[in-house]
Amino acid sequence: MKKDVRKAVIAGNWKMNKTPSEAKALIEEMKPLVKDATCDVVLCVPFVDIYAAVEAAKGSNIKIGAENVHFKESGAYTGEVSADMLKEAGVEYVVIGHSERRTYFAETDQTVNLRTLAALKAGLKPIICVGETLEQRELGYTETLLKFQTKMALTNVPAEAMKDIIIAYEPVWAIGTGVTATDDQADEGNGFVRAAIEEKYGKDVAEATTVQYGGSMNAGNAEGLLSKVNVDGGLIGGASLKAPDFATIVAAASK
Repeated sequence: MKKDVRKAVIAGNWKMNKTPSEAKALIEEMKPLVKDATCDVVLCVPFVDIYAAVEAAKGSNIKIGAENVHFKESGAYTGEVSADMLKEAGVEYVVIGHSERRTYFAETDQTVNLRTLAALKAGLKPIICVGETLEQRELGYTETLLKFQTKMALTNVPAEAMKDIIIAYEPVWAIGTGVTATDDQADEGNGFVRAAIEEKYGKDVAEATTVQYGGSMNAGNAEGLLSKVNVDGGLIGGASLKAPDFATIVAAASK
């Protein structure tokens, strides 16, 4: 991390877990554990949990995010939620382009870009996910793919909007598998993302942009991963569902 030039952000991604009452209980458990954090703390929760999460987080340093957003403001899109709806519900952040959305719900680089633009227009802060599969890594395409995905996601995004954007490098082969990139692999992947930002916007913007690592970051490996210069925080899956584990990761990012 380089906390002197960019923010460190630990964001939990609950995926399809926790009912509203369970969300409230978990946030109440987390609040005293993360209250002294010197990094930003975000919890991205299922749509049905947003109201309960926002209420539970009031008066604390925990910010609430959503896990997806549609790119249209309104219309015949059954089951979808717009950026304006999220904004009015009290959401500040939104995860866009997670590998599970890409794999199971036909998310593409183009729709990731459209969702990003919609989120920014509504005043939300996107957490944009990029990452390669194991096959792509073994074929030597990691750098090419990460740079392509990053630049595609940022199409038509002005440089001044980058202050509100987080990119999360999430190698697909490390999502929910228990397999984690080594500290050096995470730093390298995040470095490719930062290089893509520099190619598009220049060094100053690249240096100021928060680039997280996601992919089985947990209480045991967080300190090593977060010690790397290009790793500015984490997008945390399973460990964000356990208050003590999440708090340990937040503490590691607060050093």
